[in-house]
Amino acid sequence: MIKRADIYFTLFVVFLFLPLVLSDQAFSFYKTFNHEHGLVTSFIKFAVLATLGELIGLRIRTGSYFVKGFGIVPHMVVWGFIGVTIKMAFIIFALGTPAFLEYLGLSDAAEALAGRLSGEKVLVAFATSIALNTIYAPVMMTFHKITDMHILANGGTLKSLVTPIRFKEIFVNLNWSVQWNFVFKKTIPLFWIPAHTITFLLNPDYQVLFAAFLGVMLGAILAVADMMDERPDGKQNN
Repeated sequence: MIKRADIYFTLFVVFLFLPLVLSDQAFSFYKTFNHEHGLVTSFIKFAVLATLGELIGLRIRTGSYFVKGFGIVPHMVVWGFIGVTIKMAFIIFALGTPAFLEYLGLSDAAEALAGRLSGEKVLVAFATSIALNTIYAPVMMTFHKITDMHILANGGTLKSLVTPIRFKEIFVNLNWSVQWNFVFKKTIPLFWIPAHTITFLLNPDYQVLFAAFLGVMLGAILAVADMMDERPDGKQNN
Protein backbone atom coordinates (compact mmCIF):
# COMPACT_ATOMS: atom_id res chain seq x y z
CA MET A 1 0.00 0.00 0.00
CA ILE A 2 1.32 3.44 -1.01
CA LYS A 3 2.02 5.76 1.89
CA ARG A 4 2.66 9.49 2.03
CA ALA A 5 6.33 8.69 2.68
CA ASP A 6 6.47 6.89 -0.68
CA ILE A 7 5.35 10.06 -2.45
CA TYR A 8 7.91 12.20 -0.61
CA PHE A 9 10.66 9.68 -1.32
CA THR A 10 9.78 9.56 -5.04
CA LEU A 11 9.71 13.36 -5.28
CA PHE A 12 13.10 13.56 -3.55
CA VAL A 13 14.62 11.12 -6.06
CA VAL A 14 13.06 12.98 -9.01
CA PHE A 15 14.32 16.39 -7.85
CA LEU A 16 17.74 14.89 -7.14
CA PHE A 17 18.26 13.99 -10.79
CA LEU A 18 16.10 16.63 -12.46
CA PRO A 19 18.99 19.10 -13.06
CA LEU A 20 20.84 16.49 -15.14
CA VAL A 21 17.75 15.97 -17.28
CA LEU A 22 16.70 19.59 -17.73
CA SER A 23 20.06 21.37 -17.88
CA ASP A 24 22.57 20.66 -20.65
CA GLN A 25 25.13 22.64 -18.67
CA ALA A 26 24.66 20.48 -15.57
CA PHE A 27 24.89 17.29 -17.61
CA SER A 28 27.98 18.55 -19.42
CA PHE A 29 29.61 19.37 -16.07
CA TYR A 30 28.77 15.88 -14.82
CA LYS A 31 30.32 14.20 -17.89
CA THR A 32 33.50 16.28 -17.65
CA PHE A 33 33.90 15.83 -13.90
CA ASN A 34 33.13 12.10 -14.15
CA HIS A 35 35.72 11.63 -16.89
CA GLU A 36 38.42 13.54 -15.02
CA HIS A 37 37.64 12.36 -11.47
CA GLY A 38 36.23 8.84 -11.91
CA LEU A 39 37.00 7.60 -8.41
CA VAL A 40 35.42 10.65 -6.76
CA THR A 41 32.23 10.36 -8.78
CA SER A 42 32.14 6.60 -8.17
CA PHE A 43 32.21 7.28 -4.43
CA ILE A 44 29.41 9.86 -4.70
CA LYS A 45 27.21 7.85 -7.07
CA PHE A 46 27.28 4.70 -4.96
CA ALA A 47 27.01 6.61 -1.69
CA VAL A 48 23.77 8.17 -2.96
CA LEU A 49 22.19 5.61 -5.29
CA ALA A 50 23.08 2.38 -3.51
CA THR A 51 21.97 3.87 -0.19
CA LEU A 52 18.68 4.91 -1.82
CA GLY A 53 18.38 1.29 -2.92
CA GLU A 54 18.90 0.11 0.64
CA LEU A 55 16.25 2.54 1.88
CA ILE A 56 13.86 1.05 -0.66
CA GLY A 57 14.86 -2.38 0.63
CA LEU A 58 14.21 -1.16 4.16
CA ARG A 59 10.75 -0.01 3.05
CA ILE A 60 10.07 -3.46 1.57
CA ARG A 61 11.28 -5.22 4.70
CA THR A 62 9.88 -3.02 7.46
CA GLY A 63 7.29 -0.77 5.83
CA SER A 64 9.36 2.36 6.58
CA TYR A 65 12.27 4.15 4.92
CA PHE A 66 13.81 5.21 8.20
CA VAL A 67 14.36 2.80 11.07
CA LYS A 68 16.26 3.58 14.25
CA GLY A 69 19.66 1.95 14.23
CA PHE A 70 19.90 1.68 10.43
CA GLY A 71 22.56 4.40 10.09
CA ILE A 72 22.14 6.26 6.78
CA VAL A 73 25.46 8.12 6.97
CA PRO A 74 27.57 5.03 7.82
CA HIS A 75 25.88 3.16 4.98
CA MET A 76 26.64 6.00 2.58
CA VAL A 77 30.32 5.96 3.57
CA VAL A 78 30.55 2.20 3.15
CA TRP A 79 28.81 2.30 -0.22
CA GLY A 80 31.08 5.13 -1.32
CA PHE A 81 34.13 3.01 -0.51
CA ILE A 82 32.57 0.02 -2.30
CA GLY A 83 31.88 2.28 -5.28
CA VAL A 84 35.58 3.09 -5.54
CA THR A 85 36.44 -0.63 -5.52
CA ILE A 86 33.77 -1.24 -8.19
CA LYS A 87 35.35 1.40 -10.43
CA MET A 88 38.72 -0.28 -9.90
CA ALA A 89 37.22 -3.70 -10.66
CA PHE A 90 35.59 -2.43 -13.86
CA ILE A 91 38.92 -1.11 -15.12
CA ILE A 92 40.82 -4.27 -14.14
CA PHE A 93 38.32 -6.74 -15.63
CA ALA A 94 37.56 -4.66 -18.74
CA LEU A 95 41.27 -4.71 -19.58
CA GLY A 96 42.24 -8.10 -18.15
CA THR A 97 39.42 -10.28 -19.50
CA PRO A 98 39.90 -9.30 -23.18
CA ALA A 99 43.65 -9.88 -22.73
CA PHE A 100 42.92 -13.35 -21.35
CA LEU A 101 40.51 -14.07 -24.22
CA GLU A 102 43.22 -13.07 -26.68
CA TYR A 103 45.58 -15.41 -24.86
CA LEU A 104 43.02 -18.18 -25.42
CA GLY A 105 42.90 -17.38 -29.14
CA LEU A 106 40.07 -14.84 -29.54
CA SER A 107 42.01 -12.22 -31.46
CA ASP A 108 41.08 -8.53 -31.20
CA ALA A 109 38.91 -9.08 -28.11
CA ALA A 110 39.99 -5.73 -26.64
CA GLU A 111 39.17 -3.92 -29.88
CA ALA A 112 35.79 -5.66 -30.02
CA LEU A 113 34.86 -4.54 -26.51
CA ALA A 114 35.87 -0.95 -27.29
CA GLY A 115 34.20 -0.94 -30.70
CA ARG A 116 30.66 -0.78 -32.02
CA LEU A 117 27.93 -3.21 -31.03
CA SER A 118 28.53 -6.63 -32.56
CA GLY A 119 28.21 -10.29 -31.69
CA GLU A 120 31.88 -10.42 -30.72
CA LYS A 121 31.47 -7.37 -28.46
CA VAL A 122 28.52 -9.00 -26.68
CA LEU A 123 30.57 -12.18 -26.23
CA VAL A 124 33.52 -10.28 -24.72
CA ALA A 125 31.18 -8.22 -22.51
CA PHE A 126 29.51 -11.43 -21.31
CA ALA A 127 32.88 -13.02 -20.51
CA THR A 128 33.98 -9.87 -18.68
CA SER A 129 30.78 -9.89 -16.63
CA ILE A 130 31.29 -13.56 -15.73
CA ALA A 131 34.85 -12.84 -14.58
CA LEU A 132 33.76 -9.81 -12.54
CA ASN A 133 30.84 -11.55 -10.90
CA THR A 134 32.60 -14.80 -10.03
CA ILE A 135 35.86 -13.30 -8.76
CA TYR A 136 35.05 -9.84 -7.36
CA ALA A 137 31.30 -9.82 -6.62
CA PRO A 138 31.21 -12.54 -3.91
CA VAL A 139 33.97 -10.76 -1.98
CA MET A 140 32.21 -7.40 -2.31
CA MET A 141 28.82 -8.82 -1.29
CA THR A 142 30.30 -10.58 1.73
CA PHE A 143 32.19 -7.44 2.76
CA HIS A 144 28.97 -5.43 2.46
CA LYS A 145 27.06 -7.92 4.61
CA ILE A 146 29.79 -7.80 7.27
CA THR A 147 29.79 -3.98 7.37
CA ASP A 148 25.98 -3.99 7.41
CA MET A 149 25.98 -6.18 10.53
CA HIS A 150 28.76 -4.08 12.06
CA ILE A 151 26.75 -0.86 11.60
CA LEU A 152 23.68 -2.54 13.06
CA ALA A 153 25.67 -3.78 16.06
CA ASN A 154 26.77 -0.19 16.73
CA GLY A 155 23.23 1.17 16.58
CA GLY A 156 23.74 2.89 13.24
CA THR A 157 25.81 5.64 14.85
CA LEU A 158 28.86 7.38 13.41
CA LYS A 159 30.86 5.42 15.98
CA SER A 160 30.58 2.44 13.64
CA LEU A 161 32.89 4.21 11.18
CA VAL A 162 35.77 4.37 13.68
CA THR A 163 35.12 1.19 15.66
CA PRO A 164 37.23 -1.78 14.48
CA ILE A 165 35.14 -4.35 12.63
CA ARG A 166 35.13 -7.78 14.26
CA PHE A 167 35.58 -9.57 10.93
CA LYS A 168 36.25 -13.05 12.30
CA GLU A 169 33.24 -13.08 14.63
CA ILE A 170 30.82 -11.65 12.05
CA PHE A 171 32.17 -13.83 9.22
CA VAL A 172 31.66 -17.02 11.24
CA ASN A 173 28.11 -15.99 12.21
CA LEU A 174 26.91 -15.06 8.72
CA ASN A 175 23.94 -17.06 7.46
CA TRP A 176 25.89 -18.83 4.72
CA SER A 177 22.81 -20.78 3.63
CA VAL A 178 21.15 -17.53 2.48
CA GLN A 179 24.43 -15.98 1.32
CA TRP A 180 25.29 -18.99 -0.86
CA ASN A 181 21.90 -20.33 -1.95
CA PHE A 182 20.27 -16.96 -2.68
CA VAL A 183 22.77 -14.09 -2.92
CA PHE A 184 25.50 -16.02 -4.76
CA LYS A 185 23.77 -18.94 -6.42
CA LYS A 186 20.67 -17.14 -7.72
CA THR A 187 21.27 -13.39 -8.00
CA ILE A 188 24.73 -13.63 -9.62
CA PRO A 189 23.84 -15.88 -12.59
CA LEU A 190 20.23 -14.76 -13.01
CA PHE A 191 20.61 -11.00 -12.52
CA TRP A 192 24.15 -9.64 -12.09
CA ILE A 193 25.87 -11.42 -14.97
CA PRO A 194 23.20 -10.36 -17.54
CA ALA A 195 22.99 -6.85 -16.04
CA HIS A 196 26.75 -6.30 -16.11
CA THR A 197 26.96 -7.69 -19.62
CA ILE A 198 24.86 -4.66 -20.58
CA THR A 199 27.12 -2.49 -18.41
CA PHE A 200 30.24 -3.50 -20.34
CA LEU A 201 28.52 -2.71 -23.63
CA LEU A 202 28.25 0.93 -22.55
CA ASN A 203 30.77 3.73 -22.88
CA PRO A 204 33.22 3.51 -19.92
CA ASP A 205 32.11 6.95 -18.67
CA TYR A 206 28.59 5.60 -18.15
CA GLN A 207 29.41 2.14 -16.82
CA VAL A 208 29.74 3.05 -13.15
CA LEU A 209 26.65 5.29 -13.33
CA PHE A 210 24.63 2.37 -14.70
CA ALA A 211 26.16 0.08 -12.07
CA ALA A 212 25.18 2.58 -9.39
CA PHE A 213 21.58 2.56 -10.63
CA LEU A 214 21.75 -1.22 -10.42
CA GLY A 215 22.58 -0.57 -6.76
CA VAL A 216 18.92 0.34 -6.33
CA MET A 217 18.10 -3.21 -7.41
CA LEU A 218 20.76 -4.46 -5.03
CA GLY A 219 18.89 -2.80 -2.18
CA ALA A 220 15.76 -4.74 -3.02
CA ILE A 221 17.73 -7.97 -3.40
CA LEU A 222 19.41 -7.49 -0.04
CA ALA A 223 16.00 -6.79 1.51
CA VAL A 224 14.76 -10.16 0.28
CA ALA A 225 17.94 -11.81 1.58
CA ASP A 226 17.46 -10.13 4.97
CA MET A 227 13.87 -11.33 5.15
CA MET A 228 15.09 -14.87 4.42
CA ASP A 229 17.73 -14.38 7.12
CA GLU A 230 15.25 -13.44 9.85
CA ARG A 231 13.84 -15.83 12.42
CA PRO A 232 10.08 -15.89 13.09
CA ASP A 233 10.62 -13.59 16.07
CA GLY A 234 12.08 -10.95 13.76
CA LYS A 235 15.69 -11.29 14.94
CA GLN A 236 18.66 -12.15 12.77
CA ASN A 237 19.80 -15.74 12.37
CA ASN A 238 23.43 -16.40 13.27
